[in-house]
Amino acid sequence: MPNNPTAAIIVIGDEILSGRTIDSNVNTIAKFLGALGIDLLEVRMIRDDEAQVVSTVNALRNTYEYVFTTGGIGPTHDDITADCMAKAFGVDISEHPAALKALTDRALKMGWALNDNSRRMARIPHGAELISNPVSAAPGFQIGNVFVMAGVPKIMEAMLEDVVHRLRTGNTVLSRTIKLSYVGESSAADALREINGRYTDLSLGSYPYGLSLDGAFGTQLVVRGQDAERVDAAVNELKAALVSVVEQGKARNPLASFEEITA
Repeated sequence: MPNNPTAAIIVIGDEILSGRTIDSNVNTIAKFLGALGIDLLEVRMIRDDEAQVVSTVNALRNTYEYVFTTGGIGPTHDDITADCMAKAFGVDISEHPAALKALTDRALKMGWALNDNSRRMARIPHGAELISNPVSAAPGFQIGNVFVMAGVPKIMEAMLEDVVHRLRTGNTVLSRTIKLSYVGESSAADALREINGRYTDLSLGSYPYGLSLDGAFGTQLVVRGQDAERVDAAVNELKAALVSVVEQGKARNPLASFEEITA
């Protein structure tokens, strides 16, 4: 959308690419950004490889206003994100006093000693600003326009609370959804295409859903945009066009119908 900040996400971790771990952070960050009027335009999932992390970060931070990364800031040998960020920005990395204190205080509170592996999580690229971690204390950090956060979903989501005030917000996108029941998306394609051609400032999408246990299927038509009047107008025209689509659909399945839903 015009004038809105733009963003990209980099998901870092071999465990994501191998299928061992299912990513949910992209969904969480996308909703977080959408509520702020920040347009998420790209997502990349990459492995724990220094050259790939550095090149990806440098490519995206020079393309988008904000870049969010998840994963690779833990205590193990394959947690290389912090070092990669230092290399990408051309700065040194060392233990950050405030980060070390946060880790030490939590260790004391939990009754254990902070070992060398845990201390690795206090290593922060020079010039970076910490991102608070209210769940497990090990901080993320912001360097330039890049926000480096944990891969564990609960921790990553908590870190967003310390990120929100650092972001330039834009115009939020309004979204309206019409659910076509027992009507395939090909039946509605002509109506959607015709309306889309006249509302080029909006985003119109078609999303089929498959058979459920009761045999239900259909299509969700989504209209998105910043101008409420334009969105309303497009939705009203789409509803009018769907009357004949549903009537034709009833010839194949008497349960064919449409309704606007909250989605």
